[in-house]
This record gives sequence, C-alpha cells and structure tokens, in this order.
Amino acid sequence: MQSNYAERFEREMGCTEAEWLGWLPAAMGDCVWRRDGQRATVEVPPGTLSLRWETCPPRVIALMRMPVLQVRFAFSGLDAAQRYTFMRRFDLYMQRGGG
Repeated sequence: MQSNYAERFEREMGCTEAEWLGWLPAAMGDCVWRRDGQRATVEVPPGTLSLRWETCPPRVIALMRMPVLQVRFAFSGLDAAQRYTFMRRFDLYMQRGGG
C-alpha cells in the first residue's frame, strides 16, 4: 500500500478483465459507478475517479503465464487525503495473496 496517490497514475494488475470486473464492485464500496466498455466513472464525493483498462499480453516466466491488465486512474476534485482514503480501501480489496 502506498502512502500517497497522485491525481493520475497507471498500474499493471495481474488479473484478467473478468477477474477485475468481479472484484471492482466490492473495491468501490458505497461509491456509485458506471461502466462503459473498458472504462468506468466512479463518484467519490466530492469528486470523481475515471478508470480505463486494457488487456495486455501475458507475462511469461518459465512455464508460468500471468495475465496483465493495464489500468489508468484519473482523480478529479479530490485532495490528497481523499484520494488516499479511497485508494486504501480499493487496494485492500484488490490485494491478492499466495500461499
């Protein structure tokens, strides 16, 4: 988890689009959001978050193939503390562990 989040940033997520879309509702919490293809707009009062994603070629390490989803985050109308609060929850819900 990061200590701060810029207004705009990108991430590579190790998941398929179907997995991403399955996790997204819980990660959003009570925020209202709308999906349009490979984009989503999230109402994070007092501002918004725009998400865009695209499927990239899988990462291959020896015999392992890991899906890659490139995700772009763009906040508008939120200060650093508000971005941190939203992303803290978001990151906890998107975090996956191995065992």
